[in-house]
Amino acid sequence: MTAITFQAPASRRAVLGALSAHLLVALIALVGIGGATRVMEAGLACPDWPLCYGSLLPGRQMNLQVFLEWFHRLDAFVVGVGLLVQAAVSWWWRRELPRWVPWLSAAALLLVAVQGGLGALTVTLLLPFSVVTAHLVTALLLVAVLSACTQVLLQEPFTTPRLPSSRRGWLSMAWPWFIGAVALLALAQCLLGGLMATQWAAGRCLSSGEGCGWLLAHRLGARPVALAVLAAAALVFWRRPPERLLAGLAALAVLAQIALGVMSLRLTLAVPAVTVAHQLMAAFLVAVLAALLSRSFLSPSLQEFSHG
Repeated sequence: MTAITFQAPASRRAVLGALSAHLLVALIALVGIGGATRVMEAGLACPDWPLCYGSLLPGRQMNLQVFLEWFHRLDAFVVGVGLLVQAAVSWWWRRELPRWVPWLSAAALLLVAVQGGLGALTVTLLLPFSVVTAHLVTALLLVAVLSACTQVLLQEPFTTPRLPSSRRGWLSMAWPWFIGAVALLALAQCLLGGLMATQWAAGRCLSSGEGCGWLLAHRLGARPVALAVLAAAALVFWRRPPERLLAGLAALAVLAQIALGVMSLRLTLAVPAVTVAHQLMAAFLVAVLAALLSRSFLSPSLQEFSHG
């Protein structure tokens, strides 16, 4: 009886953790599909919403553009249902889960509802750049919340108590705020990129010299964000060994993001796969930074800054 008492919560936590991790992967893929829909100018390929040409499956009108928009909506619906299930189950099991899980699951469900509304407005209002940008930023916020929730679920329960604040160094206490600032910088850079992309500023700048201010702002913003992410990764490798994998992923992601950005400009945006990969990598970077932020608040390894 004792074994069952202690194993049941761990089993339920593992099940929810697996569901959250799968939904996170699906959500990052969904951001990539959304990027492909925009790059291929398929945002209005289905002229109505939520159906497509008045049908669940528009067989007669199906082409690449219609497929992208239709599949984007289908994937969003599946992810939304998954988040609804996760939120309901986490609240049902809330007494056996970390206290933040139900709240993060509810926040993710709220964001996906907002995202659905913005998706509808992008079609009914004929793709206004402000709504399309809000649609992208909301998707990235959803990625961040779900990534944090996944880390809370997958994190091993504390086996050692944290040190009191008086015995921890200033660096350990400032660390969560530093990671939070880096994550906000990355989100701000994504917002700049979204504003640039939804106004087709890069293409207009390269072809006719218009809209270059957005492109310049995005390129200038990339430097401090990259330096901040690399500095955070270096600090993790120095004093937080349990999080070195996440730090390595963050460093690789930001370097790949810079390379993809440069490549897309040198190719004059003529290769859609590179542009889509740039947006996909942005979502992955946000997910990794959110995971680091979550672990910085929850992990007992905060002690490592004042030891070793």
